[in-house]
Amino acid sequence: MSKIGTAGFVNKSLKHNQLTAKKKYGQNFLIDQNILGRIVDVADISKKDAIIEIGPGLGSLTEVLCERAGYVLAYEIDSDLLEPLKENLIGFLNYKIINQDILKANIKQDIEQYLKGYDHVYVVANLPYYITTPIILGLLSQELNIQRYVMMMQLEVADRICGKPQTKDYNALSLMIQYKATANKVLKVPRTVFVPAPNVDSAVVRLDVYDVPPLKAKDDQVLYEVLRNCFIQRRKTLYNNLIVSYDKSFVDQMLKDLHISPSVRAEALDLADFISISDYITQKR
Repeated sequence: MSKIGTAGFVNKSLKHNQLTAKKKYGQNFLIDQNILGRIVDVADISKKDAIIEIGPGLGSLTEVLCERAGYVLAYEIDSDLLEPLKENLIGFLNYKIINQDILKANIKQDIEQYLKGYDHVYVVANLPYYITTPIILGLLSQELNIQRYVMMMQLEVADRICGKPQTKDYNALSLMIQYKATANKVLKVPRTVFVPAPNVDSAVVRLDVYDVPPLKAKDDQVLYEVLRNCFIQRRKTLYNNLIVSYDKSFVDQMLKDLHISPSVRAEALDLADFISISDYITQKR
């Protein structure tokens, strides 16, 4: 069992380095060794694979990743954690830590520089809750050589990402992500296995990116615009949401041409329906 994966060691490491978890970075350190192992098991990693980790913190997950993967590229925004992180990874040579905000990093360039030659590139991370959605959408929107994402996040966000039509969790985020990948919630994680403990439970989601998407819009940005507009207010009809952003007569004709009832709510439509709306708007523009 790893020393890093124990609550005692995490607390000792923080105290020794005169550190505390920083709320501004959403720091909650995972301390359960069994869950760390299960996360990596779900990712299905081999020494032929390279891993991108976001927010390694004190290295609890990083250590397990270094043991299983060929190489780990970790982005840590908090410069105060760099030295203790390196100390906790003594004995490993197959990693690189970049002190940078993941939202500002040139991921494509870094993959080319550090991860070239590996069979697969996966993202495996315990994501900061406050920027989970921007991180996921930001990565998926780029043309990156990343085949799989296994990420810990707030349970509520995990439910939304994996949401299905006709459910309360189904929304624009569900569709934006499921347009690019299959999404499955694979593990629920209680708040008690973190230091400090967050106010909510967490879940691990696995996304497998499509080699060739089964459905493709003419313009991805128009599709994302349509999805956001259609779910502006969940309790409103599709028609009433659309006329906030598009000309009323245009919406009337579009729904008529596409054989979509104006009284239906967005949660009743599937991805193919939204792509039809998106493509119609793209063509008319």
